[in-house]
Amino acid sequence: MNNKGSYRSKFNARSESVPADSDAPKRAFVKINAETLTAFEEGKVLLIDKTMHWTSFDVVKSIRSYLKVRKVGHAGTLDPLATGLLIICTGKFTKKINEFMALPKVYTGSFTLGAITPTYDLESLPESPKEFSHFTTDEITNATSAFLGEIDQIPPMYSAIKKQGIALYELARRGEDVDLLPRKIHIQQFEITSIELPLIHFKIECSTGTYIRSLAHDFGQALGCGAFLSALRRTNIGEFDVKDGMLMDGFLDMIEEMQKDNTAQ
Repeated sequence: MNNKGSYRSKFNARSESVPADSDAPKRAFVKINAETLTAFEEGKVLLIDKTMHWTSFDVVKSIRSYLKVRKVGHAGTLDPLATGLLIICTGKFTKKINEFMALPKVYTGSFTLGAITPTYDLESLPESPKEFSHFTTDEITNATSAFLGEIDQIPPMYSAIKKQGIALYELARRGEDVDLLPRKIHIQQFEITSIELPLIHFKIECSTGTYIRSLAHDFGQALGCGAFLSALRRTNIGEFDVKDGMLMDGFLDMIEEMQKDNTAQ
């Protein structure tokens, strides 16, 4: 699921062309000088606004490649089809990753009613269509109440969670059956922001470890018509806001400004 090669092959199989990675740098990268390198080795927290079709590791790998800094990591995976806030830590600040990962998250996006997918999102094709047009606004909004507070959630089979050292998505591709145990999560807010059937737009505030894909699937099961995640954007991690994030081009802008400042000193 979080391997770009496998993601790309699946995406290409269903599309005539893959949109260009809009967060890929569009210009040559400047050579890092010693002062800039030292600053990132001492530790920085970068807020990246990840765009679609990049994995979280793609962002880490790119930044590591540009900076030539060995220690670079992210504080919480975003799937390739999701966009939004990704916290990147460099150098000594990689010790802060677990602290950031424990923070609550806020997501916006949409569920599509009337079908399910094996991956619970658009990385696989919809199946098992069911009628959904009879649902009222009250029925849809009232269904959220069952998912508020502390609940048990079974993670999706297509996920990076490991079973005996093997990622679940690898076992799923082999067709192996795995008994998945529910995990305790906490949903602080589950708001239906608008309804355009079959689309249901939402805002969710939740604890770490929450799979919005699983929430979409479970919500569809509760309604009895099925549902899958059709769009997802992470807007907040604790007090960090995606409004303060930057695309990869913005990251290069920041590096160039640092280089200018170092040269001027």
